[in-house]
Amino acid sequence: MDYRFLGRSGLKVPVLSFGTGTFGGTGPLFGAWGNTDVEEARRLLDICLEAGINLFDTADVYSAGASEEVLGAALKGRRETALISTKTSLPMGDGPNDAGSSRFRLIRAVEDALKRLGTDYIDILQLHAFDAATPVEEVLSTLDTLVRAGKVRYVGVSNFSGWQIMKALAVADRHGWPRYVANQVYYSLIGRDYEWDLMPLGADQGLGALVWSPLGWGRLTGKIRRGAPLPEGSRLHDTASYGPPVEDGHLYRVVDALMEIAGEVDKTVPQVAINWLTQRPTVSSVIIGARNEDQLRQNLGAVGWTLSAEQIARLDAASAVAAPYPHFPYRRQEGFARLDPPIAG
Repeated sequence: MDYRFLGRSGLKVPVLSFGTGTFGGTGPLFGAWGNTDVEEARRLLDICLEAGINLFDTADVYSAGASEEVLGAALKGRRETALISTKTSLPMGDGPNDAGSSRFRLIRAVEDALKRLGTDYIDILQLHAFDAATPVEEVLSTLDTLVRAGKVRYVGVSNFSGWQIMKALAVADRHGWPRYVANQVYYSLIGRDYEWDLMPLGADQGLGALVWSPLGWGRLTGKIRRGAPLPEGSRLHDTASYGPPVEDGHLYRVVDALMEIAGEVDKTVPQVAINWLTQRPTVSSVIIGARNEDQLRQNLGAVGWTLSAEQIARLDAASAVAAPYPHFPYRRQEGFARLDPPIAG
C-alpha cells in the first residue's frame, strides 16, 4: 500500500481508505447501502489492515451514530493500529443546537463521538458542512481547544466551497489556530467539479483530498451499460436522488471508455475508475466502501499497478465537460498558460 502525506501535514495516510457508511445501516439512505454488524465489520477491518489500509472514515450522522459504534467495537483492542476519521455538523436531531459547528455543538459532538468510538482521541475531525450562522472565529477557536486537549489530532472539512475554506484558513493563520489539512470531496470520472476551484486551492494551501463516492454514487460499478436497464438490486433504485445528478450521455461516454481500458489492463471497471483517481493531483486517499468481503477485495485491486499516460488521456477526454464561469475554455488555450499554472501531481 502506498502512503501519502495528508495535505501539508506530517500525517501519512494510505492511498486507499475504508468508508464505514454501511456499518449499522439504518434509514432510507444508509439502510440501502448496507447493514454491516460488528462481527462482519471486524472481518472487513482485518482484510483492510492486512492490505495496509489503516484509515477508517465515518460520521456521527451515519445511521444516527450506529456507524461510529460498530467501528469502535470492531477496533476494540487494536485502536493503536488505526487512524479514525469522523465528521460532524449535519443535523443529529430536531433541537436548536443539534446541527452546525457552534462551540456548544462541536464540544458535545466530539464527546459523543469519542464514547461511540470507544476511544479518547480522533485522528481527523472534519466539519461535514459549512455553518453560516456561527462565526468562523468561534468554530476555529473551539477546534484549537479540542486539539490542545488531545481529543483531536488533525482538522478538515467536507462539502465546503472554496471561499469558505479560504476564509477559515485566513482566520486560522491570523490567530495561530490549527489549519485545515483535509478536504473530503465528491470526485470521480463523472463528477470532476472538484478540479475547478477546490483542487487548485488544495495545491496552493496544502489540503489533501479524501475522495468520497469514487464510483460516482454507484454508477461506475461496471453494471450500468449503454442501452440496458438499471440492474436489479442496484442501490440507485433507492438512493439516486440523494447524490449528484449525471446526464445519461455523459455517463455512457465514460463507461464506454472505462470498459475499453479495463479490457486492455485486465482489470474491472471500478478498479480502473479508482486507479485514475489515485493519480490525480492533491488526492491523499480514495475512500472505498464495501458491503461484503468480495466487494472489498475487488476494490483493493485498484492499486499496485498504473494506468499509462495514454490511457489516462483517453479517460480525461471521455469525462471532460465544458468549463463553468469563470473558468472559460479560452483560459486553456495557448498564450493563457500563466492564468492557470500547472498543478503538480
